[in-house]
Amino acid sequence: MQDLLRKVLAPLMGLGLLVLLWAMVALKSTNNFPSPLETFQQAIAVFSDPFYSNGPNDQGVGWNVLSSLKRVALGFGLAALVGIPFGFLIGRFDFLSRMFNPLISLLRPVSPLAWLPIGLLVFKGANPAAIWTIFICSIWPMVINTAVGVQRVPADYMNVARVLNLSEWKIVTKILFPAVLPYMLTGVRLAVGTAWLVIVAAEMLTGGVGIGFWVWDEWNNLNVKNIIIAIFVIGIVGLVLEALLIRLATAFTFEDVKQ
Repeated sequence: MQDLLRKVLAPLMGLGLLVLLWAMVALKSTNNFPSPLETFQQAIAVFSDPFYSNGPNDQGVGWNVLSSLKRVALGFGLAALVGIPFGFLIGRFDFLSRMFNPLISLLRPVSPLAWLPIGLLVFKGANPAAIWTIFICSIWPMVINTAVGVQRVPADYMNVARVLNLSEWKIVTKILFPAVLPYMLTGVRLAVGTAWLVIVAAEMLTGGVGIGFWVWDEWNNLNVKNIIIAIFVIGIVGLVLEALLIRLATAFTFEDVKQ
């Protein structure tokens, strides 16, 4: 019974509280803010045909979500290919850590919207600029978490590796990688969340097909109900991505992954 209350009823109560507050705001609103019921009816219409296409700038929410996910996959994939090995190097060699830590501290807090114009200038296109923005913003959690994991490997492990005269490749594959994997997967989770946040902001400015552009286009049409629907879609997709990564992390680690 307690498990039922914790896993089912508690989340439903939280969702019900959100809907109640939303309904109160709509009731008191003087600018026709849509109610939960009106938004739900609009959502039925939107999801009745999520993959329609009436031209490049008029496509269903399904195509917009898939386009955003494609950009996230490309930008995040490139960030993982660069960031994880880079994190290993920074964590493994003290000189590289001292060399690059100031640069990472300088660049990591920069807003995604500051990187977007650089991408537009260099790549001369909205789509590669959006992918570049995802890459540069999602790389830091993977670099930092991987480096921290390497630095926290017990010294005894490395002493044994020196006694056995193991090669650098065997040190990485047999000692460092298994020990660092939980940290690395935590960085991946954080990076995916960052990538999904960044793509929405980037698409609002670059246009084209994507969930961020869909939000901005609906705002220009003063269709607040579709904006609220898009907010829920963005949240649900982000939740699904995180849940998948939690399952992946649980499958590849022997310790519980923090929720």
